[in-house]
Amino acid sequence: MGVGLRVGLVGATGVVGSEMLRVLDERAFPVDELRVYASPRSEGRRLPFGASEVTCQVLGDGCFDGLDLVIVDVDDPLALEWAPRAVAAGAKVVDNSAAFRMDPDVPLVVAEINPEDVRELPKGIVSCPNCTTMVLVTALAPLHRAAGIERMVVSTYQSVSGAGQPGVDELAGQWTKGAGREEVFSRAGATPGAIEPGEVWAKPIAGNVIPLAGSLDVNGRTSEERKLRDESRKILHAPDLRVSGTCVRVPVYVGHAMAANVQFKRAISRTEAAEILANAAGVSLFEGIDGAPTPLESAGIDPVLVGRIREDESQANTLDLWVTGDNLRKGAALNAVQLAELLL
Repeated sequence: MGVGLRVGLVGATGVVGSEMLRVLDERAFPVDELRVYASPRSEGRRLPFGASEVTCQVLGDGCFDGLDLVIVDVDDPLALEWAPRAVAAGAKVVDNSAAFRMDPDVPLVVAEINPEDVRELPKGIVSCPNCTTMVLVTALAPLHRAAGIERMVVSTYQSVSGAGQPGVDELAGQWTKGAGREEVFSRAGATPGAIEPGEVWAKPIAGNVIPLAGSLDVNGRTSEERKLRDESRKILHAPDLRVSGTCVRVPVYVGHAMAANVQFKRAISRTEAAEILANAAGVSLFEGIDGAPTPLESAGIDPVLVGRIREDESQANTLDLWVTGDNLRKGAALNAVQLAELLL
């Protein structure tokens, strides 16, 4: 591909799609023509892009004709249908859904970790990981290259924007309803007029944490926990990596965070780990034992933030660390655009 590409963005009106438009503009991605696609209710809606606007189209026969690249950010069933149709029309596809992540013929890529995997695209598609996996492995991959991860136990603290605009709206509505009424959050079970569950989560998210992110399987694991395990193995080329995760939704608008207990094949000190991470692409290290980055500090910026690095005194060759990153940006939109850049 040369410069001056004809680009399509499927799912342009979502929270990630909006971020994608900003990132394309900020990184001066070489766009000659941009077509944006949304649901029929958004047909004709104008979206800001740089100093101008683009008009939403709907998906249909021939909609991808003449495009060089299509970025897809829609639910899995739509991605399964339309990503191959974009390839058939002659475009390369960057897919941000879960539809193709575990397909052996579709590389699963984090730009800073395994960019070489985009060299082969048997199906014309490269896939982006789940936002939680992306933030975590961006921080852990440099340590894995240095000392080899054998096992990791991860607890996640995932923001509501990971559930899209409905999740953001649900939290905002519950905070608004409870404004000035501390009792509805501190004694909700016994308080008349307590905050009711919404449509996204079966329990209130405002003033609460929900230790179920995604759908449950018969073993009691959620889809987010399975993604964390399976996608980490594929990205790191470590099929035997042992991963135990607990994924939790928290009342934060933007930014996923993780507490990771990571066991390595050899001893690695806190000092060595800090030196590695200080020089790692896509990572910003918070120095010192008390360095404690928060999701709010990660919101709106590119790097994944790492801090609280400690040597685990209970187990050899093991570190504890804290990781946080913008789930809409690095967790989705930025990496998709970075993959598009790699395809150039």
